[in-house]
Amino acid sequence: MITVADCERVQTEWFRYRATNLGGAVWEDGPLTWTDGPDGRNLMFPSTLTDATLLRGLLRAGTRPVGAWLSLDVDPAPLLRAGFERGWSPWWMAADLTGMTAADPRVELQTSSTDYEGEHASYAGQLAVTRLRPTRAWYAAAYDEGRFAGRAWSFASSSGLAGVFDMAVWPPFRRRGLGTALLRAVCVASGAQRAILNATGEGKLLYETCGFRPIGEGITYWRH
Repeated sequence: MITVADCERVQTEWFRYRATNLGGAVWEDGPLTWTDGPDGRNLMFPSTLTDATLLRGLLRAGTRPVGAWLSLDVDPAPLLRAGFERGWSPWWMAADLTGMTAADPRVELQTSSTDYEGEHASYAGQLAVTRLRPTRAWYAAAYDEGRFAGRAWSFASSSGLAGVFDMAVWPPFRRRGLGTALLRAVCVASGAQRAILNATGEGKLLYETCGFRPIGEGITYWRH
């Protein structure tokens, strides 16, 4: 049975993988694991928190925003004393991928992209992780009559679970089946038998229609 702890490990591994391979940094300080990469600076699921260890990480972060991902049973008091504010609560969800297929011509698996311009141009550089070997990360883009309409990622963790991340369909293109198509494309590409993700309340219904089931909640805190 997949647990919340399994989901936390997959997400931590994904953040570490991206930071390590995209010019960022990862470090540990006692029970704290910090990642600094394209997902921003994040404190990943500490088992315990103290003011002293938290302060060391924040000093290294400087004035940049920091996110903290927690299990519900971890005392957030040190975060609150350090100026963090409570954020959104991810719904951890999991699915058996047996029998899932992907055959929507509006969705493409890509290893490079020309879809990002202007202030978003740097995002295309993140697709470098899809070109690493062995392949552990997959990126899919959705199109509606030739217009870039959304994206999704999947990641093959060392435990054999796939993680689905950063899935979004832009507002003008929603309710056209593109979210389902993106989810199926990256899940099937991973080759995994089971997958996990964290959902917002808005996305939860979509994931449930694709076979994902809630297994627990988490909590985030943010220092802006």
